[in-house]
Amino acid sequence: MKKYSGKLALQQRVLPSYRVPFFDLLAGQCEGGMHLFAGQPRPIEMIASGKTKVAQLREANNIHLFGGMFYLCRQQGLVNWLEETNPDALIVEANPRYLSTPAAVQWMHARGRTVIGWGLGSPTVSGFRKQCRLSFIGQFDAMLSYSQRGAEEYAALGFPHEKIFVAHNSISPAPTFNVQRSTLNAQPTLLFVGRLQARKRVDSLLRACAELKSNPRLMIVGDGPERSILESLAKDIYPSAEFIGAKHGAELKPYFEQADLFVLPGTGGLAVQEAMSYGLPVIVAKGDGTQDDLVRAGNGWQITPEDYGALVSTMKTALSDIARLREMGRESFRIVSEEINTQKMADAFVTALNSL
Repeated sequence: MKKYSGKLALQQRVLPSYRVPFFDLLAGQCEGGMHLFAGQPRPIEMIASGKTKVAQLREANNIHLFGGMFYLCRQQGLVNWLEETNPDALIVEANPRYLSTPAAVQWMHARGRTVIGWGLGSPTVSGFRKQCRLSFIGQFDAMLSYSQRGAEEYAALGFPHEKIFVAHNSISPAPTFNVQRSTLNAQPTLLFVGRLQARKRVDSLLRACAELKSNPRLMIVGDGPERSILESLAKDIYPSAEFIGAKHGAELKPYFEQADLFVLPGTGGLAVQEAMSYGLPVIVAKGDGTQDDLVRAGNGWQITPEDYGALVSTMKTALSDIARLREMGRESFRIVSEEINTQKMADAFVTALNSL
């Protein structure tokens, strides 16, 4: 386990509960301790906030301005918090919509201290917009990217390659168990885990199941604003679909263990890595790049979002060879055991800190 000898400060707009274990793990690798600054989300975001046990949390006063593509956030008290905690290094979300970040960077640099940006990457732009984005990330001493694609996007903007570090986005530790499944299954079982909202495209999953001759068992774990609509749809086109409701933590274990294939037809979703830790192959819609590193030809399929035909054909391909599915599930397990987990992510953060 790598260590950082100094005191770390880390800024977040909000602190989702799923991120708490990672921050506590990272705090344990900072010999000088770790301070965390985060505020509350907007009610419409429906983000469950968490509390850390190891990292010392200070709640920010988030002032949310405008909405949609014009959204901005000002975090009151950020510089005062830095003055009180007096860190050796600061990691901030690399998001230009957060208006308090430049002042925090200036405070750190005025004292000769390190600031690292942490972000998803930056889509390809040119001309004046490219210069603006490079100017924004150029204020950081190094960049931490959620994915390899994100790292390449930062490099394409002009940020130095040698100062970009990939910390694969992870919410789960390396698994300490290994689910053993039989090679034959008379009725394959499909699993979806996530919030039931329109962008998850669970309606497409129901329609796709109705087209499959294998008549798979479909377990839908989660709750949300679309549940009643989806249940009504299921009664008409796939009445055998099982709506389990919201489950968390250890409650999810029996559903992952019963499944043969995990399917996430829409955008977003944090359960992919957890499914892989149970030795499941996965079908996911392409997203922001964080899934590129997780989902490969050896353990699953990435499909184009909103492409219903691709979803149906990929599900048919996946279920046509159960022995192949089992092999792909073993590769999923290997990836999260050896390459992408919260410990590997924390080690990448410490590597970036120590490099400076």
